[in-house]
Amino acid sequence: MTATPSLTEVSDLAATVLVAVERAVVGKRSSLELVLAGVLAGGHVLMEDFPGLGKTLAARSFAQALGLDFARAQFTPDLLPSDLTGAFIYDQRGHEFVFRRGPLFTELLLADEINRTPPKTQAALLEAMQEGQITVEGETFLLAQPFHVLATANPVEYEGTYPLPEAQLDRFLLRVSFGYPTAGEEWEVLRRRLERQQEAQTVPAVTDASGLVAMQRAVETVTVDEGVSRYCVRLAAATRSQSSLVMGASPRGALALMLVARAYAVIRGRDFVTPEDVKAVAHAALDHRVTVRPELWINDVTATSVISSLLSTVPTPSPTGREGRTGYEGP
Repeated sequence: MTATPSLTEVSDLAATVLVAVERAVVGKRSSLELVLAGVLAGGHVLMEDFPGLGKTLAARSFAQALGLDFARAQFTPDLLPSDLTGAFIYDQRGHEFVFRRGPLFTELLLADEINRTPPKTQAALLEAMQEGQITVEGETFLLAQPFHVLATANPVEYEGTYPLPEAQLDRFLLRVSFGYPTAGEEWEVLRRRLERQQEAQTVPAVTDASGLVAMQRAVETVTVDEGVSRYCVRLAAATRSQSSLVMGASPRGALALMLVARAYAVIRGRDFVTPEDVKAVAHAALDHRVTVRPELWINDVTATSVISSLLSTVPTPSPTGREGRTGYEGP
């Protein structure tokens, strides 16, 4: 087992990983930090945005930089659960059924356009994402560790799609958007393509699977003050009393805030979590866990606007004046 690195070492490694990924993905530092924070926190990330904004490229680049086995599953309307999990196939030479593994048996799975496949196939991911295992014909198979799903979805093409149910959205630690590049960033994409003289892009490996697991163990040692963790609870609880929401965040939302804020703090070079870390990850951790009342859509009320309102109204923990590493407590 790889020795657990110090948080300073993890922070340096995270910075190197981001620099490597940015060799392929231009101008998306804040979104890439969130994706990496989700992975360091041990979770799965849904990347939802318009086509052509680098979601698939980011997933492949993270797999290369983190030194993980990578598999891509293109989700289509005719995709079957066995196409993901694998199935028992009759071996005529051995006169027995043998299990042929599907793409889920990897370390980083790109579930491309996850909302294009029926719920039955989407549900095949649930056990893998939550339990790290799959069950086929009554037999359970453990997945590799680490195991992470980076899924993509296009929010504008609804014909022939199957929106993810709330139960499955809740399994994603974060939902991240990339957004359109600026003119300068878009020109940089063109410049690099001309310089590369080929379509394929590769990034150098910074660590490997065992190194990533060691980084995740180190993140577990990050200091979280009680005031900050109670702030996570207040934010999640506040969504449940909003009249504009049909459904607020579950306790898993508060847990996601704390876990991702912890990893985000390490990426930012600290061994403790501040309320600003929680605010930085709040939209990615909570927006997909709440449901706006349908009648309010016409008034442009969105999950993003509701969470923004809560971030400005829920009391933020204040500095205590102590010289300790945490520096924050509840109001």
